[in-house]
Amino acid sequence: MAQSNTLSRLFGKFAKHAFIPPVQRLINAVYVRIFGIDLNGFAPLKSYPTLNALFTRELKTPRPIDSNPASLISPCDGLVRACGAIEHNLALQIKGMSYRVGELLGQNENLENYSYFNFYLSPRDYHRFHAPCDLQVTEVRHFCGELLPVNAPALKKHQKLFIRNERVVVVAQDHRGEILYFVAVGALNVGQIVLNFDSSIRTNAKIKPNPQIYTYTPPIALKKGAELGRFEMGSTIVLFVSNVALNTSVEQQVLFSAPIGLLKGL
Repeated sequence: MAQSNTLSRLFGKFAKHAFIPPVQRLINAVYVRIFGIDLNGFAPLKSYPTLNALFTRELKTPRPIDSNPASLISPCDGLVRACGAIEHNLALQIKGMSYRVGELLGQNENLENYSYFNFYLSPRDYHRFHAPCDLQVTEVRHFCGELLPVNAPALKKHQKLFIRNERVVVVAQDHRGEILYFVAVGALNVGQIVLNFDSSIRTNAKIKPNPQIYTYTPPIALKKGAELGRFEMGSTIVLFVSNVALNTSVEQQVLFSAPIGLLKGL
């Protein structure tokens, strides 16, 4: 555990360091070229003073948000690695590799009639994430852990990878009053998982044996499409939603704001 976490912290320091402008422009240009990053809709390459600023770039061209309250939107840009109905409290991290949802969430909640979505954010993707529908955030659970890679080979190699890795679980109510779980999973070279509404949550820091629980009274209200936080490198988001008709498929590349399902009961 220590080696991957230490490597991630060191990479985070490198990414946040501002080199002299010519060197920084070269570093950024090489990164964009290697990973094939499309900066359409974002600030131009020369405007990023650090590699981390490029990783965590914000959208400059707003994306349209579906006003239909039943529409569930993708919270991020990424690849849908797995999705489907939860059965017997099991979900897939990738085809053929299941895990117990209660272990990931840290509590044995009853997730009957729930579905899950796994979004993989690659190094080329937009690294900010957003509310998939109107939300009232009531709790956050921070679990320290490893920072193993979350690409396809790693998912196939490591059983229960999402549970082994550091993660932040956002517990919220949607506008139907149903509980929604938004899980930001850490990975190798993720310097931080940042939640915009609570700067006291510090990830990839000192390992703590017990989960850190944060509660919010009154709840924190977020509109659909509002920026929820960011990864300081690529990683994975796992979304658990009740009574939803899925409108996406495995291995589909999606963009933030794209419809991925319809909430039932509205």
